[in-house]
Amino acid sequence: MPVRPRPLAERPKPLLPLWAAAPLSAVAGLILTLAFPALSWWPVVFVSVPLALISLVGRRVGGAFLVGLLFGAGLFFVNFSFTARYLGPVPWIALSGLESVLTAAMAVPIALAYRWMPRWAPGRWGRLIAVPALVAGLWVSREELQGTFPYGGFPWTRVAVTQADSPLVHLTSWTGMSGLSFLIVFACAAAIEAARLGQLRDLRTALPAALTVLVLFLTPAFPTSDAGSIRVGAVQGNGPAGYFDERAAYDVFRAQLAATKPIETRDIDVLLWPEGGIDADPVSNASVRSALDTLAARLQVPLLVSGITQRGDEYFNSSLLWKSGADNPAALYDKRHPVPFGEYVPDRWFYNMLAPDLIGLIQRQFTPGTATPLFEVNGVGVGLAICFDVIYDDVIRDGALAGAQVFMFQTNNADFRGTDENLQQLAFARIRAVESGRAVVNLSTVGTSQVIGPDGATIDALPADEPGAMVTDVPLRTGLTPGILIGDAVQTVLGWGSVLALAVIGLLLRRRARTPKTPTPAGAGVESGE
Repeated sequence: MPVRPRPLAERPKPLLPLWAAAPLSAVAGLILTLAFPALSWWPVVFVSVPLALISLVGRRVGGAFLVGLLFGAGLFFVNFSFTARYLGPVPWIALSGLESVLTAAMAVPIALAYRWMPRWAPGRWGRLIAVPALVAGLWVSREELQGTFPYGGFPWTRVAVTQADSPLVHLTSWTGMSGLSFLIVFACAAAIEAARLGQLRDLRTALPAALTVLVLFLTPAFPTSDAGSIRVGAVQGNGPAGYFDERAAYDVFRAQLAATKPIETRDIDVLLWPEGGIDADPVSNASVRSALDTLAARLQVPLLVSGITQRGDEYFNSSLLWKSGADNPAALYDKRHPVPFGEYVPDRWFYNMLAPDLIGLIQRQFTPGTATPLFEVNGVGVGLAICFDVIYDDVIRDGALAGAQVFMFQTNNADFRGTDENLQQLAFARIRAVESGRAVVNLSTVGTSQVIGPDGATIDALPADEPGAMVTDVPLRTGLTPGILIGDAVQTVLGWGSVLALAVIGLLLRRRARTPKTPTPAGAGVESGE
């Protein structure tokens, strides 16, 4: 019989010296960027995550911070390069640097988990289950921190997003995005512990990692119920919608109207325009209101359009439902998560001292919306998200819980032409389709615009950077997936629950160390292992 492993020493030695772990962690971050669009090499996650974790095993606080910082730098400075497209290096360096520091800070608890958990649960199953579970939970807590702090966070690089085109995406319908991140990191961490035990050929040792991989690849998507279809006319005007595009008044609006003409005689149930498809306030501008009223009357279908609206002294990035003969807008949804330093400047007085020229470019202060992200269109519940709303779980969850049978995402990627930003955002849309069990119409002013089925497959698409329109029968679904129903709880339990568990283990170990030890009889405990 194989000899069971002895408990780890109280302060296990690092698997790698710091001079090797530091560059290896940077390489791990760079490798992870390959899993995101446009390359979308999703299998490299199972290389990157183990390298990042191996670099943290046995590290002290300072070493763990450095290793985490370099991992974050390798990931974020490449993945966020699109932020420098027009505004130069300052926003890119600031955002990437902040996310790298947050990654470094949360690398410390992971290193402590590798130090403390084997002392608390030193046996085989402690090593193969408890350690990987705590490490994976702390990884999720880092993703949750970055998705909420500061100023609402920016959850752009969650591990789950890299799996939009992989067989693993179906897990999001059961666990939500955080659950998929947890399972991937758990499988990687369990494999590392099996290798550290030196018993990879022992079935019991390999079982946790093997079972997790089987679950990852073999679990089908949670089924939702067919509820018919809705015929959507989605129009990509390709107008000059970028922040620095040269344009005259109403040029974007005219581009949308022109691109709509080819489908005006088609039989559709709703006409969808992208974010910012109207470059004037549709509520207060009389000529725009008249043009939309005329279009709705001519088509005899509801219009789902978007523009900047003003109410009192506040500005909103809004979706508007426009109907023929109605007191329009018939319904209004305001973007819940305006982009800090893009659509508003938090603590303007402070940041204006640091970069007055850049801050001066952002004149309007968009106010976050509070409405439920749902319109009822001829009896069909349409869930909504405006641009970066799609990366926040609460918007999608609230739309689904309110009765969405299909999602329509309006976005404007014109400020990121020539980058991978639009494809990375599209990956979120694909994840959301599977997670909710709903089809998604993801429509951009300039692309990438696609209709995505509830299984994540592309149903229809328009070429980027060209005007066009698609008329598509989009499936409707009813029934809520576990990913929607319990996804928020999964994220909280795995993320902040793991932080609490680590703190409790640390306190108990400290208390145990202060308790006088009772002498152990000779021979007792030898080969206990468990």
